[in-house]
Amino acid sequence: MDDSPTIEIDVLAAIEDLPAKDWDACADPENAARSDNPFTTHRFLKALEDSGSVGKGTGWQPRHLVARAQGEVIAVMPLYGKSHSQGEYIFDHNWAHAYERAGGRYYPKLQSAIPFTPATGRRFLTRPGWDGIGRAALTDGAIQLAQGNGVSSIHITFCTEAEFDAGGNAGLLQRTSQQFHWNNRQYSDFEAFLADLSSRKRKAIRKERRTAMASGVTVSGLTGDDIKPHHWDAFWEFYQDTGDRKWGTPYLTREFFEEAHAHLRNDILLFFAEMDGQPVAGALNFLGQNVLYGRYWGCRYEVPCLHFEMCYYQAIDFAIENNLERVEAGAQGSHKLARGYLPVPTYSLHWVADEGFAKAISQYLEAEREAIDEEIEIVTNYGPFRKVMSENEGGAAHGGETE
Repeated sequence: MDDSPTIEIDVLAAIEDLPAKDWDACADPENAARSDNPFTTHRFLKALEDSGSVGKGTGWQPRHLVARAQGEVIAVMPLYGKSHSQGEYIFDHNWAHAYERAGGRYYPKLQSAIPFTPATGRRFLTRPGWDGIGRAALTDGAIQLAQGNGVSSIHITFCTEAEFDAGGNAGLLQRTSQQFHWNNRQYSDFEAFLADLSSRKRKAIRKERRTAMASGVTVSGLTGDDIKPHHWDAFWEFYQDTGDRKWGTPYLTREFFEEAHAHLRNDILLFFAEMDGQPVAGALNFLGQNVLYGRYWGCRYEVPCLHFEMCYYQAIDFAIENNLERVEAGAQGSHKLARGYLPVPTYSLHWVADEGFAKAISQYLEAEREAIDEEIEIVTNYGPFRKVMSENEGGAAHGGETE
């Protein structure tokens, strides 16, 4: 006799169609003062939708999945119909070009991701005790949705390693990439962190911090009610400048920052730099239970080394002071290596409708995974941490291992 529960899958055209308590019972089951991952919470995803940052006309159309067993929500997945490949940070433009050259229609596709946010975390959001059943239900639901709508592919990006392994076992294509993260080795203060670095890197960082402060700027870390509307006015100017230079058009609307002020202040750490009482730069971070996620930076005018100070060193200071495990500094950026951020693998899963194309991608991904592993090993060995001698082997051992 089969005792497996009957699972029903619903597709949401807007996250507000599901009560926050039901979504967050899966996304944030601990319901702690600080979420494990703020980006998958109902309030964050709703802020994106309510602000018009995603939805009609953006190429990000909500298609969130909800799995229920006997009427109870057991799993959810942030999911979007995509008409382009922008704002994802796991690039599949070559796949799209190849697919279309072969006569296929790559877009629309389905994307399980946090829009414009290359932060790692769960994408199969399951209520405790429903992990296996919930993941399987969401996987089947996404594939059925894709097949029923003639969608070319599904992409689940920046998922956890456990999800990566489970997805591979379920037949999904596995892809790895890399980011640079800073890991806290229970440092007592910033000087203790510097003591772990080679002398040359230690001196370089101290020089950069002195240079940033020599300009006369003052930097404040603001969170919760310390963040005021005028801070967002200034940060919007900074964000627009960065968005214009990087993407051509900023991804987030001005209304998103109003939503953030109203509903996300306790999830945010805003480093704010002023000179002579005037705002000159800002760095927006989000707070997880054990992780600080660096997101956006912008400035009114160039101040030497201020970017390094606000995006990397202030973040390390905060993580040490608050006993956080790591700092995720966003996508790309090998320049982070010299500042104590080491390469780590990131994970994504993919499903492609066309069997022949899926086979070709699978072969490509196998070679890519090997290349990523090799690159991480090589880059880590060039890291800024002191080399120490192994007492047992008498050989050189790297002092900067990742997680």
